[in-house]
Amino acid sequence: MGNLFSRKKYLKIGLINKQYEGKDILSVDDEKITKEDIKNAKNRQPNVPKGLVVKCTTCGAVLYSKELKEKHMICGECGAYFRMSVADRIEMLADEGSFEEINEDATAGNPIDYPEYQDKILIQQQKSGYKDAVITGRCTINGQAVYLCVMNAEFMMASMGQVVGEKITYVFEKATAEKLPVVIFTASGGARMQEGIFSLMQMAKVSAAAARHSKAGLLYITVLTHPTTGGVTASFAMEGDIILAEPKALVGFAGPRVIEQTIRQKLPEGFQTSEFLVDHGFVDAIVERKDQKEVIGKILKMHEQNKDDVPYPVKAFGQMFKNMAENMSDKPKEHEKLKSVNRTMTIWEKVQMARSQERPTGLDYINIMFDDFMEFHGDRHFGDDSAIVGGVAFFNGKPVTVIAEQKGRNTAENVMRNFGMPNPEGYRKALRLMHQAEKFNRPIICFIDTPGAYPGLGAEERGQGEAIARNLMEMAMLKVPVISFVIGEGGSGGALALGVADKVYMLENSIYSILSPEGFASILWKDSSRAKEAAEIMKLTAEDLLEFKVIDDIVYEPKGGAAADIGVVAGAMSEMITRDLENLSIYDGNTLIDKRYERFRKF
Repeated sequence: MGNLFSRKKYLKIGLINKQYEGKDILSVDDEKITKEDIKNAKNRQPNVPKGLVVKCTTCGAVLYSKELKEKHMICGECGAYFRMSVADRIEMLADEGSFEEINEDATAGNPIDYPEYQDKILIQQQKSGYKDAVITGRCTINGQAVYLCVMNAEFMMASMGQVVGEKITYVFEKATAEKLPVVIFTASGGARMQEGIFSLMQMAKVSAAAARHSKAGLLYITVLTHPTTGGVTASFAMEGDIILAEPKALVGFAGPRVIEQTIRQKLPEGFQTSEFLVDHGFVDAIVERKDQKEVIGKILKMHEQNKDDVPYPVKAFGQMFKNMAENMSDKPKEHEKLKSVNRTMTIWEKVQMARSQERPTGLDYINIMFDDFMEFHGDRHFGDDSAIVGGVAFFNGKPVTVIAEQKGRNTAENVMRNFGMPNPEGYRKALRLMHQAEKFNRPIICFIDTPGAYPGLGAEERGQGEAIARNLMEMAMLKVPVISFVIGEGGSGGALALGVADKVYMLENSIYSILSPEGFASILWKDSSRAKEAAEIMKLTAEDLLEFKVIDDIVYEPKGGAAADIGVVAGAMSEMITRDLENLSIYDGNTLIDKRYERFRKF
């Protein structure tokens, strides 16, 4: 055989450099290849044109630059995100040919006469091809007109100085005047140190402009990319109505190095990542690059009705539901047909059915009754709470805010959902979404299903009582229609926190009470084993509460409960929502508040 190193193995080593000592590798005979030849081939640098390939710093894979760009600068081997140029970002987002840049010639001065700052700016301009650290303009995204800002990390790490602050402020002013949304992709190392106090003032200036835009009832979306830190994080990056983020982006006020060097504290794995911010309630959703245009386009579409600057009710919105209600008048009423079903269940059996893991959950109804539901996370203060889900969806073609207390189907899901018992963060998230619905003139639909608010130590430390109380006050003053359904358990204040509504309904086999039967028996009789007896006297069934006028109507269920035919039950609820929205659309916001007050005042 001769040499131990085969010609085939050698060719693998020399594949990208087909020249060896002036000879073509293919002409080299196996017998003439030595170990020294192999060593030399390994050490030789391949003759690859500059820019043809890029090495992934995460997994080490060598990637073709062209393919990397086609994949939105994401490593095809490990999924790591490369930094994306401003031009590529705009090309990915804006409809073809729609982007029109504004203030492209704005350039920095030297407000505090920092030595050699002007020279540094000039060098950065020549190196990057841009005047400063943000590109702003007007474009369309999936046909929706929008003002777009993309921060440019290639220019002094997108630090914020006067030019960045001025360009973004101007965008908010233009968008407010034209009643258009704003979308900003953030990436910044923080304040521009060379501009001193003038850099700091940009935080206040941009925030004031964003506040005026918000007060006008207009949408602002931020997308946090790697890295977003310092003064940008502490101003416009975290001021969006909806805050999205790219996976694993570094986002924080003080950077990790600053924290570790200042307070000598070792930071945990995953600290200040996008995922960390979702868990802690500050980001609505993480969105992959390939999905960003579609997701942002959908969010814009969900908010487009507000551009007419018409206070609720929007006439076309009310008219649409009126037309639907009229069309339904000739159809058999599903809930009317269910009234004739023979019913022999005891009260305790209804309690058990309300608690059954087989019973449809809030998400089950959301997925059947609404289109394109987009869940948003976080209370913007401390955390997210999976015991309450909420977001925006389309109901018969119109956007609505949907909020549901959510249980699990099995033990693992129930643990993840905390058995449907919300923490304060859940109620604060719900209230945040309700205020957002009010800003954008969207009706609110709530699904109630909880044994009660979580009574744990942490919940009390973070203000469980305050969170529920705040919901009761704020819901009473919402200027948009609110419709609530008790679909399972309606346990005490934890249920009422989603129940201060214009219309309240109960499914036939649901319950709604001051406390659980077990808790009732424990408090009054010091014996929780008498729960069945307690249920008989608590008046917690849908029939009882309809008689008391606590609820407006009953959603009847098929024999065997809602799980036997969720479609029929969902259809009945959809009919009720349609009619209620048509009826409520004749009232302005203040009248809705007055009528809601009268509803609860009578108790």
